[in-house]
Amino acid sequence: MKSKLLISVPVVVGLLALCGPAIAHHGNAGYDMVKMTILKSAKITAVEWTNPHCEIDFDAPDEKGNVQHWIVEAPPPSELTPRKWTRKSLNPGDEVTVYFHASKNGALYGIMQKVIFANGDVLRAYPDPK
Repeated sequence: MKSKLLISVPVVVGLLALCGPAIAHHGNAGYDMVKMTILKSAKITAVEWTNPHCEIDFDAPDEKGNVQHWIVEAPPPSELTPRKWTRKSLNPGDEVTVYFHASKNGALYGIMQKVIFANGDVLRAYPDPK
């Protein structure tokens, strides 16, 4: 009995450690993955270069001119770096055009697709949809 317990405890702990990241992750069902939201004159307010997702905060005017504070998530640094992103690609105060998939429930939240700078440079968070 004691030997079974000694074997089963490490096995259970190991399985929980492996399953934790999978349980914690989420899908994109809460986002409108068909429609692309495009906001021009978006002013970056913060960038979090972290795992499991980078986060980009920006202010952009709505159709009435009222400033709205948006938060979009992007892939982790390990996926952005091969796409020419760096920790300093976006900085507070930068004015850009942001392409993203907005939340279906109307929350000011979304999944980043790409950013276009005033000079035409493009940073893609994900490959453009076909």
